[in-house]
Amino acid sequence: MPSAAASNSQQAWSVSELTARIKNSLEGSFPSVWVSGEILNYSRPQSGHSYFTLKDDQAQIRAVMWRSAAARLKFNLADGLDVLCHGHIDVYAPRGSYQLVVDELQPKGLGALELALRKLREKLAAEGLFDPSRKRRLPAFPRRVAFVTSPTGAAIHDFLQVLRRRWRGVDVLVIPARVQGEGSVQEIVSGIRLANRISPRPDVLVVGRGGGSLEDLWSFNEEPVVRAIAASRIPTVSAVGHEIDVTLADLAADVRALTPSEAAERIVPAAEELGTRLQIYEKRLRHAATRHMAVASARLASIASQRPLRRPFEIVHDRARRLDELATHADRTLRRFLQERESGLARMAGKMESLSPLAVLARGYTMTRNATTGRAVRNATDLQVGQSIITTYAAGQTVSTVERIDSPP
Repeated sequence: MPSAAASNSQQAWSVSELTARIKNSLEGSFPSVWVSGEILNYSRPQSGHSYFTLKDDQAQIRAVMWRSAAARLKFNLADGLDVLCHGHIDVYAPRGSYQLVVDELQPKGLGALELALRKLREKLAAEGLFDPSRKRRLPAFPRRVAFVTSPTGAAIHDFLQVLRRRWRGVDVLVIPARVQGEGSVQEIVSGIRLANRISPRPDVLVVGRGGGSLEDLWSFNEEPVVRAIAASRIPTVSAVGHEIDVTLADLAADVRALTPSEAAERIVPAAEELGTRLQIYEKRLRHAATRHMAVASARLASIASQRPLRRPFEIVHDRARRLDELATHADRTLRRFLQERESGLARMAGKMESLSPLAVLARGYTMTRNATTGRAVRNATDLQVGQSIITTYAAGQTVSTVERIDSPP
């Protein structure tokens, strides 16, 4: 009889056979499964695949998310994140382990898009991209407008319709770009950069599309689009047609319009409203001018009623009369002054004549002077014998020599 060991060896499976049976059984039993848990030991090598462990309080399972599926995530995975994963069970034969191959992943309690939006918003807000101080005013009367959008969508149709109705003095350059789906982000960014390279540069840049779900509008929440809008050198209007949800493009733009139609209203004035406003301004100017003229006329009439203007030469005549009076008074005063001076001079002349040596000489007296010094001789003792003297008479003079000097008695 064959032994039990021999019998068992004939029925034994190889490790590969057993693993294959397990693989077929597990993978066949769990082709599609939803698993919730907390992410642990997350890693993402250069291959782009995501590896992590899902765990709860009592167990854990390894999981992998291939690069193609991971690229569709709108948020970043991290340890400690509670998630809900969809996928299938896969047995990894070389290690004899099983794992969950995830093809869809959502955060628990919050949609993936909402979570991505919240985290990216916090990141960009911390960088100051949404700071109100960065906002620029739109020009009052733009001449050129660039619109990055789908050329076949309703957005550009509505925008142009409102624009033409309100204001015709503006040129619109449509820069084609897909506004949702694969490749839309790159095309929107390229359109924004192209608008900034155009010469002459547009006065206003509009970026937007018509309405849609959050998923449809997601391109305007992508970081490259938001950064391109923030970096635009042209005042930018975000015209994403969704009034309820605010996209990150709305926050980064200088002006947010709820719809493309409202963007046209925000960019250009209404010709009719402007005409009405101009008429109001004209009436105000006319009224102000009339009132100013009335005030000026009243003031002019008041000035004209003043005596100097009613009789402009009266003051001249008064001044001329006063000048004549002053001239007469001056002439009279001058004559009196001259007469007084003339009388004074006559008195002085009489006194001088009475004191003049010539008058004394005329009465028979003479005046003797030293011939050498010319000084008058008052005492005989001032002379010497033989000295020459000059004797002056009322008429003429003589020169003589002293022969004798008699002393006074």
